[in-house]
Amino acid sequence: MRRKTWALAAAAVPVAVAATGGAVVASGSRDATPSVPQATANTVKVQRGELFSMVSLNGTLTYRARSDGAPYSAINQARGIYTELPGEGDTVDCGDVFYRVDEDPVLLLCGTIPAYRDLHVGDTGKDVRQLNRNLHATGSRFTSKTKQALKQLQRRKGIHATGALELGDAVFLPKPATISKVTGKLGASARPGAPVAEATSDTLEVQVELDATQQGEVTKGDRARITLPGNTSATGRVDRLGKIARTAGKDGDPQSATIPASIRLDEPKQARGLDKAPVQVDITTQGVQSALSVPVTALVGRSGGGFAVEVVRDGGRRELVAVKLGLFDTAGGRVAVEGDIDEGDSVVVPSL
Repeated sequence: MRRKTWALAAAAVPVAVAATGGAVVASGSRDATPSVPQATANTVKVQRGELFSMVSLNGTLTYRARSDGAPYSAINQARGIYTELPGEGDTVDCGDVFYRVDEDPVLLLCGTIPAYRDLHVGDTGKDVRQLNRNLHATGSRFTSKTKQALKQLQRRKGIHATGALELGDAVFLPKPATISKVTGKLGASARPGAPVAEATSDTLEVQVELDATQQGEVTKGDRARITLPGNTSATGRVDRLGKIARTAGKDGDPQSATIPASIRLDEPKQARGLDKAPVQVDITTQGVQSALSVPVTALVGRSGGGFAVEVVRDGGRRELVAVKLGLFDTAGGRVAVEGDIDEGDSVVVPSL
């Protein structure tokens, strides 16, 4: 995936050349320039207001899956022949029939613990707790209430109502599933422990790849604006960040290492029907509510190090004022400054 990252503009600010054609050098906090007549300068005003630093990336709309973007794997535990399978793109809700083996329904139930044993009255454990949640019951014990609720579900779905859950009766996945790939073959043997399908959730999100160097810059909860196809926009927040960098290509060049990240949309329905669509993502990583700022192009380098701005005073007199740089607003091309300048002062910028 191609990436575009905003770098701190300070690293790229050159020593500016004055509008008169000579190099501008500042050595003190305020260095008066010569009082000889000068051509009218191109100026902008020092502003006070909000500033935001952003990271801009290309991303892809896709359905939410594991934290690294990989789909969930549905593992079959039934024995027989696959007689019905879902299709790619199908959505299966928790409690619905997922597929059939020897014409017997296999249910999709929601939970993070894979099926690994039969469940009957008297059993306890985390797997029983997640079964109870599917049946709108509580607790980690398989009770008579669990049995009755399970019987009702089995009758509704055309399963022999025993009130027990055999190992091959259901597949557990964390969320309602959108089928991304079917690995089982209709008419082929259903073998316990073999994958039958790959699936994601039914909720759209945006996946991006951060440069490994941005791992500490972008944090969970950062606000994001997503530009969708058709130039419409949506908002969201960084929801998950991968912990392991991955490299592209055979050589595993560390310079190409990226960190997967996922952005949860505030209104997923805005992106409905756009699965796998490319999007532009702007993540706000920092912000200040009130700061003096100037365009980055107004900065000039000082001979002793640091930066200054050329301020046009009353009567057209110009002087260089040393400034301390703060937050760079990467979207607006401005930078927060501190020094002997005020809101409304005119500072020189290069002519267009």
